[in-house]
Amino acid sequence: MIPEGRRAFGARVAELRAERGLTQRELAAEIGRTTSWLSQVERGVQPVNRLDVLRLLADALGVALHALRPDAPRPVEPAEAAPEPNDLDQVRLLLSGHPALEVVLDPRTWNTRPSLADLRRAVDHAWSLAHGDRFSELTASLSSLIPTLERVVRTVGERERPEAYSLLARTYQAMSAVFARQNEADAAWVAADRSIAAAELSGRLPDVIAGTFRLAHACVRLKRYDQAEHVAQSAVNALGRHMDHVGVSPEMLSLLGSLHLALALVHARCRSRAEARREMELARHVAAQLGEDRNDFNLEFGPTNVEIQAVSVAVDLGDAGEALHVGGQVDASGLSVERRARLALDLGRAHAQLRNVESALRCFTEAETLAPEMVRSHTAARAAVRDLMLVAGRSASPELRALAQRTDAMS
Repeated sequence: MIPEGRRAFGARVAELRAERGLTQRELAAEIGRTTSWLSQVERGVQPVNRLDVLRLLADALGVALHALRPDAPRPVEPAEAAPEPNDLDQVRLLLSGHPALEVVLDPRTWNTRPSLADLRRAVDHAWSLAHGDRFSELTASLSSLIPTLERVVRTVGERERPEAYSLLARTYQAMSAVFARQNEADAAWVAADRSIAAAELSGRLPDVIAGTFRLAHACVRLKRYDQAEHVAQSAVNALGRHMDHVGVSPEMLSLLGSLHLALALVHARCRSRAEARREMELARHVAAQLGEDRNDFNLEFGPTNVEIQAVSVAVDLGDAGEALHVGGQVDASGLSVERRARLALDLGRAHAQLRNVESALRCFTEAETLAPEMVRSHTAARAAVRDLMLVAGRSASPELRALAQRTDAMS
């Protein structure tokens, strides 16, 4: 017999969810839980007693905690615990305050300036670390590279200044990319904005567009899908007009195709199936024009990456069979560790949707081997692992239990 209190609480959750126009799947994703867990809550089967989970539900439903659960405990809040440290903490500090205040106050305080050739190599190395998910090494690199570049752009000669600003823009783009990958969307937003500002000062439009691509992904991570769509679509429109004026180049095609992929992702997250598929076809058309896999602006755009993104879009739309069909034909061996891991992760999510526990576990393990932090920081992957544990129940294998523990999937 389900207690009346739990039944009433579940009905209240269902009522508030309907008022907000959310499906069970959308609300579950919002709070990092599975659809089956939420379904059990709304039926009164699953109790919700933890205060942190109640707060998540209340925030997602747009109500105060005690409007959702009047009898919720009102404990004296202890001092807020510091967040657990991670490999990007030092990089986050670089975004705090002014990046080169002493040089602004007195440029004479900094006389040692590396050559632009050395800085180019350092920026390329930073991006190789980002693509390899080598975050600890990347932090060490950026901790010196960002302050150096911020000083260089303020003290270099006029002839060299545009390239210096371009290098600074590329470095902030790398920072934004890894923050987005680690679900630290606020930092990703700040870094993307700084990359755009530096790119404008470089006078190089493609660098500006590359920065807006990173900004769009930061908006996606924040679940600000309307803003993400606006950022990406505005960039597509501006880039189209620019190419009409100056002509088409491989670099411009890489940017254009990547923006269409960003729009496909936005529409897929909003469950706008027709729009997501339209953007995927536009990206395929651009990739066909390009005719090869490239890495302009560290976007890794090309026919292979388009199909990797097609897998992700299909999974987000719930089309697991299509995702597995497309993914089974992709050879990602020529792309970065990050791209290969993302493909394995999305194939794992597709298998999880079909309740193929062993196949999903194999894919998640492959992704974790390639890029350990990716599975642990990817909300949808953790939800998929949680689903697998619920499906397997007591018969869950030791390997699956270990994966769930490593990814904190059952918290």
